[in-house]
Amino acid sequence: MQTIDLIGVFAFGVSGALMAVRRDFDVVGIAILAVVTALGGGIVRDLVLGDTPPPAFTRWEYLVVALAAAAVTAVGHRVFTRLARPLLVFDAAGLGLFCVAGTEKALDHGLAPVAAACLGVTTAVGGGVLRDVIAREVPALVRADSELYALPAVAGALVVGIAPTVDADSTALPGRRRRRLRRPRARPAAPLARSAGTKAAVPGRPAPGGPTPDSLTEREDTKT
Repeated sequence: MQTIDLIGVFAFGVSGALMAVRRDFDVVGIAILAVVTALGGGIVRDLVLGDTPPPAFTRWEYLVVALAAAAVTAVGHRVFTRLARPLLVFDAAGLGLFCVAGTEKALDHGLAPVAAACLGVTTAVGGGVLRDVIAREVPALVRADSELYALPAVAGALVVGIAPTVDADSTALPGRRRRRLRRPRARPAAPLARSAGTKAAVPGRPAPGGPTPDSLTEREDTKT
């Protein structure tokens, strides 16, 4: 999960740096906007979950990846601008990755699927909103064309949050059936141990050692 998080950090870092280049920020401004965009959503998520201090402050990888994204963009922004709507491309990549990472982390902390999906959306759009506010842009989340920005984030977070519960429900009954089929059948009870020298009774015959018909007849004659 940390790998997905770091890839999302890089994608959003490039997105923030591209916005800074578009607004003619200097090198420091490019670095600041890249870091805020890359780490803002994850920090909000960790604060809501009580994971303090956030890993963005305790693990060096996050800051290094965000600064690397800023450096790559500052040097090669002309290459990125050859893409069709490069800002939207990297925004979409960051949204998808942060939706998955944020929702999974919320589920690991015991949140319900819908609440985890909401936190996943917050993780995905938080950095972009901070970027737009700092750059004095109307946040893409509330613009007229924002359905292409927010709806994929909501859909992705809901799928990640609800899919595990649906999968668990669908596999529960077959699992019970398999356990029921594998349950060993009761075996007939073993015959009681007989003492040495005795024989088992045969159906239609008197038990060994018991009275025979002749002995019963003799007893009746003596009584008369």
